[in-house]
Amino acid sequence: MKAGSGDQGSPPCFLRFPRPVRVVSGAEAELKCVVLGEPPPIVVWEKGGQQLAASERLSFPVDGAEHGLLLSGALPTDAGVYVCRARNAAGEAYAAAAVTVLEPLAPEPEPQPAERPLPPPGAGEGAPVFLAGPRSQWVLRGEQVVLTCQVGGLPAPALYWEKDGMALDEVWDSGHFVLEPGRAEGGPGVSLALRILAARLPDSGVYVCHARNAHGHAQAGALLQVHQPPESPPEDPDEAPKPVVEPLKCAPKTFWVNEGKHAKFRCYVMGKPEPEIEWHWEGRPLLSDRRRLMYRDRDGGFVLKVLYCQAKDRGLYVCAARNSAGQTLSAVQLHVKEPRLRFTRPLQDVEGREHGIAVLECKVPNSRIPTAWFREDQRLLPCRKYEQIEEGAVRRLIIHRLKADDDGVYLCEMRGRVRTVANVTVKGPILKRLPRKLDVLEGENAVLLVETQEAGVQGRWSRDGEDLPTICQSSCGHMHALVLPGVTREDAGEVTFSLGNSRTTTLLRVKCVKHSPPGPPVLAEMFKGHKNTVLLTWKPPEPAPETPFIYRLERQEVGSEDWIQCFSIEKAGAVEVPGDCVPSEGDYRFRVCTVSEHGRSPHVVFHGSAHLVPTARLVAGLEDVQVYDGEDAVFSLDLSTIIQGTWFLNGEELESNEPEGQVEPGALRYRIEQKGPQHRLLLQAVRHQHSGALIGFSCPGVQDSAALTIQESPVHILSPQDKESLTFTTSERVVLTCELSRVDFPARWYKDGQEVEEGESLVVKIDGRKHRLILPAAEVRDSGEFECRTEGVSAFFSVTVRDPPVHILDPQEHVFVHAITSECVMLACEVDREDAPVRWYKDGQEVEESDFVVLEKEGPHHRLVLPAAQPPDGGEFQCVAGDERAYFTVTITDVSSWIVYPSGKVYVAAVRLERVVLTCELCRPWAEVRWTKDGEEVVESPALLLQKEDTVRRLVLPAVQLEDSGEYLCEIDDESASFTVTVTEPPVRIIYPRDEVTLIAVSLECVVLMCELSREDAPVRWYKDGLEVEESEALVLESDGPRRRLVLPAAQPEQGGEFVCDAGDDSAFFTVTITAPPERIVHPAARSLDLQFRAPGRVELRCEVAPAGSQVRWYKDGLEVEASDTLQLGAEGPARTLTLPHAQPEDAGEYVCETRDEAVTFNVSLAEPPVQFLAPEAAPAPLCVAPGEPVMLSCELSRASALVFWTHNGKPVQEGEGLELHAEGPRRILCIRAADVAHAGLYTCQSGTAPGAPSLSFTVQVAEPPLAKLVSELTPLTVHEGDDATFRCEVSPPDADVTWLRNGAVVTPGPQLEMAQNGSSRTLTVRRCQLEDAGTVTARAGGTATSARLHVRETELLFLRRLQDVRAEEGQDVCLEVETGRVGAAGAVRWVRGGEPLPHDSRVSTAQDGHVYRLFIHGVVLADQGTYGCESHHDRTLARLSVRPRQLRVLRPLEDVTVTEGGSATFQLELSQEGVTGEWARGGVRLQPGPKCHMHAESHSHRLVLSGLGLADSGCITFTADSLRCAARLTVREAPVTIVRGPQDLEVTEGDTATLECELSQALADVTWEKDGRPLTPSPRLRLQALGTRRLLQLRRCGPLDAGTYSCAVGTARAGPVRLAVRERTVSVLSELRAVRAREGDGATFECTVSEVETTGSWELGGRPLRPGGRVRIRQEGRKHVLVLSELRPEDAGEVRFQAGPAQSVAQLEVEALPLQMCRRPPREKTVLVGRRAVLEVTVSRSGGHVCWLREGVELCPGDKYELRSHGPTHSLVIHDVRPEDQGTYCCQAGQDSAHTRLLVEARRTEPGQAGALGQLGRRVPVPWAGVGRQGNHRCWGQ
Repeated sequence: MKAGSGDQGSPPCFLRFPRPVRVVSGAEAELKCVVLGEPPPIVVWEKGGQQLAASERLSFPVDGAEHGLLLSGALPTDAGVYVCRARNAAGEAYAAAAVTVLEPLAPEPEPQPAERPLPPPGAGEGAPVFLAGPRSQWVLRGEQVVLTCQVGGLPAPALYWEKDGMALDEVWDSGHFVLEPGRAEGGPGVSLALRILAARLPDSGVYVCHARNAHGHAQAGALLQVHQPPESPPEDPDEAPKPVVEPLKCAPKTFWVNEGKHAKFRCYVMGKPEPEIEWHWEGRPLLSDRRRLMYRDRDGGFVLKVLYCQAKDRGLYVCAARNSAGQTLSAVQLHVKEPRLRFTRPLQDVEGREHGIAVLECKVPNSRIPTAWFREDQRLLPCRKYEQIEEGAVRRLIIHRLKADDDGVYLCEMRGRVRTVANVTVKGPILKRLPRKLDVLEGENAVLLVETQEAGVQGRWSRDGEDLPTICQSSCGHMHALVLPGVTREDAGEVTFSLGNSRTTTLLRVKCVKHSPPGPPVLAEMFKGHKNTVLLTWKPPEPAPETPFIYRLERQEVGSEDWIQCFSIEKAGAVEVPGDCVPSEGDYRFRVCTVSEHGRSPHVVFHGSAHLVPTARLVAGLEDVQVYDGEDAVFSLDLSTIIQGTWFLNGEELESNEPEGQVEPGALRYRIEQKGPQHRLLLQAVRHQHSGALIGFSCPGVQDSAALTIQESPVHILSPQDKESLTFTTSERVVLTCELSRVDFPARWYKDGQEVEEGESLVVKIDGRKHRLILPAAEVRDSGEFECRTEGVSAFFSVTVRDPPVHILDPQEHVFVHAITSECVMLACEVDREDAPVRWYKDGQEVEESDFVVLEKEGPHHRLVLPAAQPPDGGEFQCVAGDERAYFTVTITDVSSWIVYPSGKVYVAAVRLERVVLTCELCRPWAEVRWTKDGEEVVESPALLLQKEDTVRRLVLPAVQLEDSGEYLCEIDDESASFTVTVTEPPVRIIYPRDEVTLIAVSLECVVLMCELSREDAPVRWYKDGLEVEESEALVLESDGPRRRLVLPAAQPEQGGEFVCDAGDDSAFFTVTITAPPERIVHPAARSLDLQFRAPGRVELRCEVAPAGSQVRWYKDGLEVEASDTLQLGAEGPARTLTLPHAQPEDAGEYVCETRDEAVTFNVSLAEPPVQFLAPEAAPAPLCVAPGEPVMLSCELSRASALVFWTHNGKPVQEGEGLELHAEGPRRILCIRAADVAHAGLYTCQSGTAPGAPSLSFTVQVAEPPLAKLVSELTPLTVHEGDDATFRCEVSPPDADVTWLRNGAVVTPGPQLEMAQNGSSRTLTVRRCQLEDAGTVTARAGGTATSARLHVRETELLFLRRLQDVRAEEGQDVCLEVETGRVGAAGAVRWVRGGEPLPHDSRVSTAQDGHVYRLFIHGVVLADQGTYGCESHHDRTLARLSVRPRQLRVLRPLEDVTVTEGGSATFQLELSQEGVTGEWARGGVRLQPGPKCHMHAESHSHRLVLSGLGLADSGCITFTADSLRCAARLTVREAPVTIVRGPQDLEVTEGDTATLECELSQALADVTWEKDGRPLTPSPRLRLQALGTRRLLQLRRCGPLDAGTYSCAVGTARAGPVRLAVRERTVSVLSELRAVRAREGDGATFECTVSEVETTGSWELGGRPLRPGGRVRIRQEGRKHVLVLSELRPEDAGEVRFQAGPAQSVAQLEVEALPLQMCRRPPREKTVLVGRRAVLEVTVSRSGGHVCWLREGVELCPGDKYELRSHGPTHSLVIHDVRPEDQGTYCCQAGQDSAHTRLLVEARRTEPGQAGALGQLGRRVPVPWAGVGRQGNHRCWGQ
């Protein structure tokens, strides 16, 4: 039951205001707003105070609470402000928005404007789009250039051009270019062409066309490059002539740079028209290349940068600028300073083809100097790409797989940053590559250029792998350009130009430009209106932001700390805020700020506050509640605003003063909660008697009610919620537990659908809610599905009981057993259980016990014994126990050879005194061997040891000597192993010195270089500077044991250098420096002499040196002198002289005579004749001039270097006071720039200062100037502190001097005081006036003066944003903040509390940020309450700080949750304190964490997650912590059985298992499966399973007949049909066979892995199928197939092929044949009776070996007499009808082996009694050897 809302209703409220729109004339304009109210309001639209009515162009669409105004075909007259007014019985509200109608751009004049076609789709409404962009061009100077762009958009965009970011009229005169607007012929959009009439060199640059309309902006750019034409002077007479570098008028500047560094020259040129720039070097024009970069920087300067300067780069660099008005030059002389340490051979430029290699090579002075390679500024490390090689002093860099980006400058650098530079040119499709990186400021233009070898080819531009738009790409001939105008951060990345397989890449980096946020709004005011509204007004910021912006309005409830956004608007003006826009009644403050893409402005707070009251209405009403007995019932409703209300129970009002209460003592308890606009009533632990109670709620404007229903609680299973799968081992105790929701409720147990019976092996127990089934000792037959069933609900347990697994303890790895014929072989395996069954397998077949194979068992030990192993008994054995296997590989070999290792000849190389061990391994440990050396048996001694260990025999030489070299044999019977030992001397090592030695000695000293070797007899060689030295008297070589010496008995300086002691394998280095004895100057003794001579005359300077042969140098004034006619240098014995035969005054100066160690200085002065005035002879006449005229006084002296002194009326003349003094050779000039009265008088020019010195006088007369006077007076000024004050006066004449005084003191110009003159006007400006600047300012000119007073007013420090009251909780941080109108000085404001200064406290701090002052109180306590103030000299503001004690409260309460059966529910609440421990309960029962109950507590938040919910889980969920209790209602709704997830189409391989699965919403439901519309029933191949809510259909061993459509149905729900496809099994090889190379007699293993497990494969060898058995073993391990071939023979070599279906793999088997040897030889002698057969038989080491029979050295051939037989490895010679002549020696040769038999022929003896014996002998026939028995006896067959 529900009650309707009250009659009062709620007034209209705008939830969304209409927004201003801008449209183009003819387009559609639409305004929308959302209005709510009760009853629903009536909405009308007005314009100009008149209500609007619907028409053909005007309609008013309504969609629920959304109201709109739609204006079709807008006209300029439709522009204006539209008002939406909404009213109902409770009130009225309105909102306004402006509609702006823009005029489209004027079209081209056409004959019939009315029939102008509509814009095509390409130029539809929206932002501008470039249909065709400008193309980059390369032209010659003087040609005409046309750049055109075509743009679409509606309204038609405005187009304009820029060059290098500047407007065209800022760069050029109007006569240089023409703009041609228009429309493209036959195409859409508008166009604008830029025509440059005659291109000049400065016109080169980036041109960008901008398009802008009301919807946005677009731009496209192109590159223009203007080149100098190849022909001579231009034909245009107005153009400037070809630039010619003129001779410089003055000496150029000098610039020094270290070799390898960069030199940068910058020239800044101004002129109109813009000058053309050319760079020259040594008179030749310069072109840009890899090391010479020419560009223009951001400041407009022209830059030439020479990279990695070398000696060849020195010279004169000239920057020549010219235009039509003239030309100018600027020059600099570049000097390159070379390092002391230089490369012996520098790098040379190289060229290479793309994909080829390039080799750079240089040579360093010393091989030990480290070097590093660079490509420009990037260090190169050794890798496959950059191979770096050091060979002695040579350094080589090999660049592999050359690419276009490898083109550039490469450097090799050694210590001291000494470099050598070379260019690497990569020849390929790309001639000019991109730079390594390009840095561009955001908003600038980026240009990338590539030159290709072929013209007209099409390349591909991409960035980070994505193609760039074609609008920014251009190509012309060989040149390709990419122009990105106005780059942004999104344009950064790796830009690549690709041409076929060639590519070049650059890293484009965009540097951000910092933008300032917009300014704040101004003149913000608040007006409190009527009817619960407030009006806010403000003005736009000044200056207005350059980018689009909006205003953001925020509100704050007085007493709260949070500001909440109200809404955002685009235009400044008036905004009315109604009461319905606030959530609850209260006093509100407002603030506004400006927001743009560059940030947010500071907030501007409206002064004052407004009281607003919202009107409540019902948002979500009460609903009837149905709960189980004993649970909590929760009723809740949501209002549109925060307001108090009253709850009623059966018409009785519930007290709301306390949070909890009860209707009457002992009766129903309840709790009332309110969280914002939500109201909740919680009835705790309701009973049946409360069923039918009526709950009501009432508040102003709202009334609602609902009913309470109580029902009996059903039983349900608490755990387990899902089916449990349990696995146990036999004899283990099994306990199955099912917990119900009700105590002692009956339940039954079932196993596999049959009810269980209790007994000793199965016990059922009940303990309260828990029901248990116990199996004390589980057995395998106890496996099955158990069910605990009660009242329609069940819990399922899947129990599996298994025997414990069997494990093999030993062996853990594959065991390999090698034995010989007749040996006993035992294979042992140990398991962990004695009763575990074990089976043995050989080559995949189970082994059965027999006489030849014995199986033994002893506890956990199992054995397989081969008592007398034979070669066929070998193979792969497996011991299988459960799921584990142990592998044994047994190899049985015949004893055909005693020596197992080595199989061939062994060569041993050793160094003298090393330990040498020769090892021979035998097949039997008891075999004896004999060691020989060079044919003689060795004898054991301390220097030769013989060792024996099992089957290994060793010969050990502990310290081998040279004489131990030779051939050693290890012999046994007829076999031997050969070892060839070679002993050499050890390499010679230099023990001392280990490092390079440096020696410095004085000439004639004895120098000894010593080197100690590791061997005394080692030869050495000495080298000096790379040449071998020869012994002489001046160089002696000595040898003393291991020491070698080189002696210089009397070293001379020329004997110094680098000495090397070379011992073949090692070297020692010595650097010897021999210095000469000191050279001294013995006369004169003084080191400085002053000498005076007459000029002209003879001057001789003399000194004596020791030793007499010392060399000297003469210097004058720091420069070395050279002999000439006027300066003679002499040397005679120890005397050294400098003579000037005819010395002149200019020869005076400082002369220095210098030896290597000392120097003497002669200060020579030359007296000259007195100076005379040459003209005029008489005194000049007086000179009369007018004021301001220039005056020049001139005289000539007899000597050009003479000094003169000028005086004026007897006082020395000071240059600079309007006077200038010049000297031009012998002439002396005094120049007065502008004569003044003060300049009149007598001027005297005197030569020298001595009395009576010659002089010449001049008389100058100047007419009196007019008197200076002030024409206007100064005006008193009053300014504010910080402002400028300017005083102004007029003076006559205009050039009169004016003196400024302040407070009587003469003013001196400075940063604060500026004096200016403009004609007759004089000004004095005082910058940034301070209070102390107040005073009197006086201007004085001639005899007149004027004064004025300067007053400076102090600026008031007022608070724009005042303090606000603050409420805080104990422990919180508090910030009090004010904002002043100006930035005050330190200490301008102070903080107080209760009128007193703040006490010192570490928790209290203050801060100033410009206009804002803050007071911080950290961790407030109750004692911090009070009134705080902030004071300045002119203003004061106060605020109250309230601190409340910390208490636990709910910040966000629990909320009711309704879920569907089987779902999960999450309850979360947030408390005011951290670390609170609470309890969760459901229906009054405490919840414990479990699989379906998860509890989380993090910081302030507590969360409960319940999963797998059933209908019985509905109830009241409560959270209790201390005295705090919070509850919410959990409602679980029953869900119908549906198919949550149906089966999917499936494709399986033939023979596999197909599983179709669907998932139901409930576990207890039956599913019917159908195939092709017919129901399916279970069968051995078809299984239907139910796993909880999952239903499975399994088809085993699928065949083609199983393909079809399948579907499933449950009730009325169906899923499908789905398609099952059975594809034919395809096998592929995952791991190919690998070729095997083995020796004869060894084994070979081949492995191949295929894609399918159940795959049968076949093996072939040489095209013959292989079957398991004998030497062939085949096994399969899952996907891996293995072939093992043992006892390989040479004929086994060939192709091994594995095939599984269509897949196959092939590999080669190579068998290395062993030398053919005889295993069994014929007897040495054999006697045969005449006429009988003689048989000689041998057995060789392998079948198929070739055997040759000889008699007395002659090979026997088969015939009637001789029969040659061969059977496997056995070969026989049969001699038929033996005769006496057959007697002799027969030889059998097999390879390198041979055997000899002596055949004796006996005549028949016929004595009586012997015939029977002879007859018996005659019946014996020798047969080939058949095999070896168990005891080693031969078996023979006879007839």
